[in-house]
Amino acid sequence: MDFFKLYKKFQKDEDGAVTVDWVVLTAAIVGLGIAVISSVNSGVTDLADGVKSSLTDAEVNGMSDLSTAATSSSSGTGDDG
Repeated sequence: MDFFKLYKKFQKDEDGAVTVDWVVLTAAIVGLGIAVISSVNSGVTDLADGVKSSLTDAEVNGMSDLSTAATSSSSGTGDDG
């Protein structure tokens, strides 16, 4: 094969260009993902700490308290009409 024919064939081939496009696009998506995670990280951490403190401070009723509450709410003392 002649060198000039080989060079023209190489010049027309665009497979490498498509690969470079995909690599650049993938790198941009990964970079965007990292930027989003780093910007949201502090807000999510603060929210998780708030939920943790709320759950830690919450008072849990025992089973006997639940049965008493269910009985008093179904006693028919409401103003339903």
